[in-house]
Amino acid sequence: MHEEQINDQHWESVEEAVELIAEGNAQGAVERLTGVLDQEPENPYAYQFMGAAYYELKQWPQALKAYLRALELAPAYLGAMVGAGHALREMQQLDRAIRMGKQVLLRERDDADGHYLLGVAHYQRGDREAARKHLSAFLETGPQVEMMIEVQGLIQALDKESPPTP
Repeated sequence: MHEEQINDQHWESVEEAVELIAEGNAQGAVERLTGVLDQEPENPYAYQFMGAAYYELKQWPQALKAYLRALELAPAYLGAMVGAGHALREMQQLDRAIRMGKQVLLRERDDADGHYLLGVAHYQRGDREAARKHLSAFLETGPQVEMMIEVQGLIQALDKESPPTP
């Protein structure tokens, strides 16, 4: 089977679960994706969206495991890299999250999600200069209004914080 046909087939298999996630039914998506993976254990989209569903359920280790499996199947899958980075960030593994974000930007220098991941991970770590750099780069990508407002708020918070004392 041609690679495009495989990708199309894999995508079609997860469309319903993606809709469930968008509707806020992450648990329903997990159940649907479990069924997909029973039939298609090599479907990277199923693992990616399983990670997204677990992320919505705040089950960070399960999300990370699913994202990493997607990356085993499709090593250049930027969405899975970003998802894994955010799961690592939620688990307070900030150095690993930052490494994942850097991998995204190595592959796609201006990737908005990669800059956002790096910006918030550096922000959490207290690395003001790096946070500002990546959050500003994220804003340059023209994000949706909600994300733009959130990131502008983070940058304003960075501006208000007193500089660290040596």
